Amino acid sequence: MNSVTKSSRGWLSSAVVVVSAKGTRLNRRGLQTRLHMIDVAIRCLAAPPEGEQVSANLVAREAGVTWGTVQHQFGDADGLWAAVLEHILTEWQPVHAATGDPEPLASRIDAIVTRFWRSLAAPQARAVGNLRQLLPGNRSELELAFPHSAAAIAAWDRAWTEAYAGALAGLDVDEEKLHRVRIFLPGALRGMRAESELSTYFDIDEGRRGMVEAIVAYLS
Repeated sequence: MNSVTKSSRGWLSSAVVVVSAKGTRLNRRGLQTRLHMIDVAIRCLAAPPEGEQVSANLVAREAGVTWGTVQHQFGDADGLWAAVLEHILTEWQPVHAATGDPEPLASRIDAIVTRFWRSLAAPQARAVGNLRQLLPGNRSELELAFPHSAAAIAAWDRAWTEAYAGALAGLDVDEEKLHRVRIFLPGALRGMRAESELSTYFDIDEGRRGMVEAIVAYLS
């Protein structure tokens, strides 16, 4: 799995060296192919073709490349999925390691919930969510079968933890309660987002406001 400090689009014009799964340096055409495959993978994951399960083979077919190209660029499906996760986190940056601001607790929690809620509507968020469903749910199985993807998912968790901690820095709030909120908040918002996409008569905005008020009451 490659470790790169700039976004994939920056590879095309930067001096950053990117190597294939085989350890060879990618030229401009190779970088373009890699980015194209990642973009296709995100599109397929965000909106899977009707009647088909997303796989590395499907991505190769949709991208118009051979399986040999997948192997050269990423090694295997694990390498491809890890590259997709790394690309989305680096390029899209759905979470930001913000520093604590002078706003009170309620305003900060509302800002966190609103920012996360809006990000869930993006195709990148749908791609990540659908990819997580494709991968093993058990941590041990994930790390054994998809070690690179597991490492990329762990990086996502670290980014969220840093952003959450930064946004609430400086507040006199129980650390154990903050930890619990950080764990349940993403899942709660994803569930509410899924509910909002159904034919429902519930007022989702009121539900989000209620979530903010409940979290503030819990932390206060």
